[in-house]
Parts: sequence; C-alpha cells; structure tokens
Amino acid sequence: MTTEAPASRNADTEKPIHIDQRIFDLYDEYCHGYMDRREFMKRCGAITVAGVSGLVMAQALLPRYAEAQTISFTDDRITPSYVTYPSEGGTSGEMRGYLVRPAGDGPFPSVLVIHENRGLNPYIEDVARRLGVLGFLALAPDGLYPVGGYPGNDDKGRELQKGLDQAALTTDMLNSARFLQAHADSSGKLGAVGFCWGGGTVNQLAVHMGDDLSAGVPFYGAAPDSAQVANISAPLLIQSAEKDDRINAMWPDFEAALQAADVSHERHIYPGTMHGFHNNSTPRFDEEQAALAEERTVAFFREHLS
Repeated sequence: MTTEAPASRNADTEKPIHIDQRIFDLYDEYCHGYMDRREFMKRCGAITVAGVSGLVMAQALLPRYAEAQTISFTDDRITPSYVTYPSEGGTSGEMRGYLVRPAGDGPFPSVLVIHENRGLNPYIEDVARRLGVLGFLALAPDGLYPVGGYPGNDDKGRELQKGLDQAALTTDMLNSARFLQAHADSSGKLGAVGFCWGGGTVNQLAVHMGDDLSAGVPFYGAAPDSAQVANISAPLLIQSAEKDDRINAMWPDFEAALQAADVSHERHIYPGTMHGFHNNSTPRFDEEQAALAEERTVAFFREHLS
C-alpha cells in the first residue's frame, strides 16, 4: 500500500500538487477547531517541499464546492426544497432543512443527512440529492439555521457551530429526525448518515431514538459514551478512515460496548484514506474508496429501510 499523500491541482496552472502529509495533519486540526485559519496558514507557511510552499498546498486543500456537485438541483428525478419545522428544546425552537423528494409516488424510506462541524454546506446538500435520486426521502438539516444559517463560508460556519449550545444542537437534530419520520411522504422507516461531527451525531441519535431509528451510518464520527451504547437498537454501519488516529482511538471501547449490548454492527476501514475521505470538495477525497463506502451505505439502507 502506498503512503504517498494524494495530489491536488494548482488552480492557475492545473499542474498536480503533491500535498505533504504534515499539511494534511494541520488541516485536520484546523477543520476540527484546534487552530484558526491564520495559525493554520502560518504553520503551513513554515513548510516547503521540493520547492513548493506549504501555503500553496494549504490553499489547494480548501473546499471547492462548485466543482464537487454530482447531482444538479434541477435534476428531474428529484424535487428539492427548503422546509422549516418546530424544534422544541433546540437552539431557537425552529429549524430549517433541505428536503429532497424523489420523483414518483411515495411513501419513501427516509434518511437524515447530518453535516460536519460547519453547517449545511453544498457538499452535504449534494449527498441529500444523491440519496433522493436513489429513491430515498432525504432531509439535511442546517444546525446553523437558528443563528442565520450556513454563511457560505466554512470558517464562519465552523465558528458559528462551535458557539452553539451543543446539547440544544443535538436536540435540533433529534427533532429533525422526528420531523422526517413523520413526514407525509415518509414510509416511517428512518435511517441516518452523517460525516465527522454528523457521524458522531448519528451515534447520538442511535442512543436516544431506540427503535425509531432503523439504521445508522456514521462516517468517521465520535463514539458515544460506552455506558449509553446499551440503549442502541438500530443496526450500525461504521465507516472509518485508515489514517484517523483521533477517531480510531475510540473504537476499542466502542466495539466492546457494542458487543456487550449485542448491537448489530459492522465496520469498514478504507485503506489509505484520511478523515473526510468521502467529501469530494477537497483533496482528502478518495474517489475509489468513497464510491465503495457510498455503495455499502445505500445497500445497508435498502436492507434495513425496506
């Protein structure tokens, strides 16, 4: 197995840029709020590899959402819309989400799509559309809606989400799940998929929703408290990156708790990948492994939500 970091492209020259693993490691810290953008750029600027500045590599890592869209919002297989709904006990008492309804007659199996730690960005909306064209009623809630919504900028989104009461934010996601499950176009069978912060939140939904959640797919998400795992009824498909020390360190305790509680689960580790490998808007994206993870996710939902 190769350990060479993935290559990106210089926006001006279109020449491949090989990104040093140290830059990826700093980006992971930056994405998770352990440093601000200025510190990230400063530390990247101190690195030079084969004449390429770390600043150039850092710029190549920033998301390019327009290039990452895979399903158009005008695709005739779906009808997307923004919907608002009550969220008692949440951040403000009201939430908004991106609802994607498949074409044809319902009801449809439903899937909640939970964003990363920066609000409902275009990548997550695209994931909801991907599920929509496959016949799932998908809702991607925006946890930042009570504070103005996703600001169109990941840095600002990250700061906004970090400043929220985290218990209230989790309640907003629970209420979003219940809204989707009760929707007129929903069959009542509910799944949830989430990425990074959203992956950890899928685990929290599994803890709190019991039988109301029929399937959960956390992508590189934080494990719940081991003492709470016995409350999980939903089968889990746990998607893990190979090079993700922080999340993977939680697995032994999580696995032991799942086994002790006899929770149905399977875990896949995707070789050569880093945290965020499913997100096709940055060079951490691994096309082959992301496609495999997505294939397994859809099959898992078809099995448990039919």
